[in-house]
Amino acid sequence: MMERIQSINRERIAWCCADQGTSREALAHAIGITPANLDKVMAGEHGLTFNQLRKLADWSGRGILFFMEPGPVNATKVHSPQFRSLNNQKPELSARLKQLIERVERQREVFLSLRDELDPAEVTRFQPPDLQGLDLATAASRVRHWLGLGDQNGFDTYRQAIEARGLLVFRSNGYGGAWQIAKESPILGFSLYDPACPVIVVKKQDTDTRQSFTLMHELGHVLLHRTSSIDDETDLHASEGHEREANAFAGHLLVPDTFLARIHDDERPVEATGFDHWLEPQRKAWGVSTEVILRRLMDAGRLPAADYAAYRQWIQQRVLPENSGGSREWRHREPRHIFGDGYVRTVLDAMHSQRISLTKASTYLDHLKIADLHQLERYYAGL
Repeated sequence: MMERIQSINRERIAWCCADQGTSREALAHAIGITPANLDKVMAGEHGLTFNQLRKLADWSGRGILFFMEPGPVNATKVHSPQFRSLNNQKPELSARLKQLIERVERQREVFLSLRDELDPAEVTRFQPPDLQGLDLATAASRVRHWLGLGDQNGFDTYRQAIEARGLLVFRSNGYGGAWQIAKESPILGFSLYDPACPVIVVKKQDTDTRQSFTLMHELGHVLLHRTSSIDDETDLHASEGHEREANAFAGHLLVPDTFLARIHDDERPVEATGFDHWLEPQRKAWGVSTEVILRRLMDAGRLPAADYAAYRQWIQQRVLPENSGGSREWRHREPRHIFGDGYVRTVLDAMHSQRISLTKASTYLDHLKIADLHQLERYYAGL
């Protein structure tokens, strides 16, 4: 018979259920015991096996020792100010999304601890531009110059430019797992502000252009408001407050006035269904959606609001093909897609200089198998 651990802080189990909005029945299912037996555990009549305790820790996103420590939970120590800020903005966040936010915070801590051991000359510090007192168009222009953006861009180049300024940009995985924002979730992205290293997280979407707008919207919150934020589809179309400012900032950054001047209004189709074809060259060059360009044209007084509304209604009625997430043939590259070049290179550098073990590097890189990790090394050696 397996030995059961009795010295479990049952108050902390109850706290985790309340924190995640989960019933005891759901918890029992997650850790592989019957609800009746979990009731006995909570009543102090039963203990948990080590395997059940490990499942409890995995389910809650806590360490095993968390449930062995005496005393009540100090929520201000368990949850960071950034986490609490996001939770206050969207109190209905799912337990899965809350765990993802905390996982992102831990990943940033890993990055900063590894980065601090590098030669200071090799480290790019986050030093945001001064945007105080600037109107949104001027602020976006200054940030575009700060990022060093040219005329030809896509999500990857936008991401690289932001990472080169000392931020981390994560993109959720298309597969089910620890790094996915569920497809049914309305959340499109969030940002965790930190003066040393802000993190922006973008949900993997059906097109890179949608991801680009979310990315710049979150960058707006970081640079304009110096706050953490979490945003859904409604926020990315908001017309007031900080969300309106972040939207306008993203629009001006992605499509500055000099770009708008290259569009010929006399070539605009009569029907909204022709707008995609009309703006195809600009969409491909700037890495943005038709909707972003139309919104900029409308705000500039060059497109009737009715035409913009007609286009939005048309695209919302279209049925897009289901995004399967692609083939996992390139599993070794997934950490790069999720965490970005800056993070992955920092982990690999730490491993090569023997500051962390191969096993630890695997853990930091989405638990890559060792063979995949070596393949990732060869991939970076060839870049």
